[in-house]
Amino acid sequence: MQVRLSDLKLGETAVIEEVALPESERQLLMRFGFQDGAEVRCSRRAPLGDPIVYSLDGSEIALRVETACQILGARVESRPITDYSE
Repeated sequence: MQVRLSDLKLGETAVIEEVALPESERQLLMRFGFQDGAEVRCSRRAPLGDPIVYSLDGSEIALRVETACQILGARVESRPITDYSE
C-alpha cells in the first residue's frame, strides 16, 4: 500500500516508489536523492506542519507539503518519534 511522504508520522520511514511531479521538479528532487528505491525518514515538522524535514542519505531536506504529497512510497516498519509540539 502506497503512502504519501506528507502522511508519514515523525520517525516513520518509506521507500520511494514514485515521484509524481512535473519533469523539471522531479529532476531537481532526484539531485537531492528523492528517487525510486531511496529510503526517506520523516524527521521534523514546522510548528504549523509545513514544511516537513526529511532525512535521506545523511542529509536533511525540507519539502513543502504540496510537494511531499506527490512523492509516493512504501512504509518501512519503524518506531515513530513522539511529537511533543502537537
